Amino acid sequence: MLVNYKSYATELKEELEIPLYSIQIALARLEQGGILVRQSQGKTQVYQYNPRYPFLRELQAFLQKAYDSLPEALRKRFYEAPVRKRPRRKGKPL
Repeated sequence: MLVNYKSYATELKEELEIPLYSIQIALARLEQGGILVRQSQGKTQVYQYNPRYPFLRELQAFLQKAYDSLPEALRKRFYEAPVRKRPRRKGKPL
C-alpha cells in the first residue's frame, strides 16, 4: 500500500503469502481505528489510507522508514511495483 495506495484483501494475501482471514481481520481493525477507509467496487472491498487520519503523514513516513531498513532480499520480495488499476484508453500512445 506504500506504492499503490489502494489495495484489496486478496491482492495483499497473494503478495504477503499469508491467510486471507488474517488479512481481513487486520484490515477491519485498521478501519475501526480510522487508519484505513473501505470502498465497494462491485463485489470487491478496496482499502486505502484515510485522508482524514490526523497522523497519516507520520504513519506513512514511519512505514517507509521501516521498509527502507529491511534487507535487500526482503525488499525485492515484497516490493510493490505500481499496478495499473484500470486499462489504458483505446488508441492512446505508449
